[in-house]
Amino acid sequence: MDYNEAYKKLEKYGQLHVLKYYNELTQEEMAALLKQIEETDMEVLLNASHKDEVDAKGKITPLSAMTLEEIDSKKEEFMKAGIDAIKAGKVGAVLLAGGMGTRLGSDAPKGVYNIGITKEVYIFERLIDNLMDVVKLTDTWIHLFVMTSDKNHEATTAFFKEKNYFGYRPEYITFFMQDMAPATDYDGKVYMEAKNKISTSPNGNGGWFLSMMKWGVVDKIREAGIEWLNVFAVDNVLQRIADPCFVGATILTDSDVGAKVVCKNAPDEKIGVICLEDGKPSIVEYYELTDEMMNAKDESGNPAYSYGVILNYLFREKALEEIVAKKLPLHIVEKKIPYIDEDGNQVKPEEPNGYKYEQLVLDMIHELDSCLPYEVKRNYEFAPIKNKTGVDSVESARELCKENGIEL
Repeated sequence: MDYNEAYKKLEKYGQLHVLKYYNELTQEEMAALLKQIEETDMEVLLNASHKDEVDAKGKITPLSAMTLEEIDSKKEEFMKAGIDAIKAGKVGAVLLAGGMGTRLGSDAPKGVYNIGITKEVYIFERLIDNLMDVVKLTDTWIHLFVMTSDKNHEATTAFFKEKNYFGYRPEYITFFMQDMAPATDYDGKVYMEAKNKISTSPNGNGGWFLSMMKWGVVDKIREAGIEWLNVFAVDNVLQRIADPCFVGATILTDSDVGAKVVCKNAPDEKIGVICLEDGKPSIVEYYELTDEMMNAKDESGNPAYSYGVILNYLFREKALEEIVAKKLPLHIVEKKIPYIDEDGNQVKPEEPNGYKYEQLVLDMIHELDSCLPYEVKRNYEFAPIKNKTGVDSVESARELCKENGIEL
């Protein structure tokens, strides 16, 4: 894309301010900016003025989960089916690791954060150790696909190499980068991160499979004969990955997707809730829960919306290809966005100052006809690290790791 083409594209979307400092840039910086303009999807910016319409939900009703008791009663059957699928090479794992450790006080990728007390124990290390449990159980190496972002790709890949992949066979690890989306002010004008760079952020956890397609990773999945992908977030250091019992239950119930869930510890816990939306599987984010939903009861007098998702899903690969052929809804999220001001000075806002545009996994699930909510024990599989201290923090995760006999 040359300057004139970039100008026309920006003019069409009312973003000509992106070129304000163009004549001050080096040749290299000019080329980088033109390339970013070419690759940036400006269509998403048109949604800024339609935020309420974009976020609208359908009719929400409860969806029951397969309980711990039910799972235990069929454990042998589920384990056999899951182990058979893993041994046949039909199961892969996808680690969503595009974020940074900003809320933990770190400028590095979140996965390199050290949660150790008496020794170094990294978040990435804990996840690889959990996956290795299944490798040892099944005597089968599982393909692991690690999603990074343009903000942490080089640091992440270098860290894995430096740590010798924590004992995992490198030929079974594939890195790919998540697509980025522009960040804007409340009027839909993109912020500039630098004079030669539009401010961007990862396009949400729902963009992972489309990013895999763009990076050619899906071709590798097809060649390997992988039929199921267990996608999981970087911040839960206790989660079980490619869990044979979970895999077997999802397969034997003929579900398009399995969703690991935990029983909520309070009606207002900050965790998305599995449900039905207009009769199809869906997830309601904690900030969308009404008082009526929080206090609703089922026929037995128990909370109707009591199962929260932990961002650990098992998708049928063919279903994923059908999903990305459609256009997923866009979520517009209010955030604090660093930018340069009119004079070119760097500004780090202390309050939200604009929007980021994201696609979410919950919308992928809503595109499917069947979902198995699969209950797991909170203290055994749920130790999210969102903050440095307090609830869902490094501190609470350390306590849960110790409770499970993990040496830190």
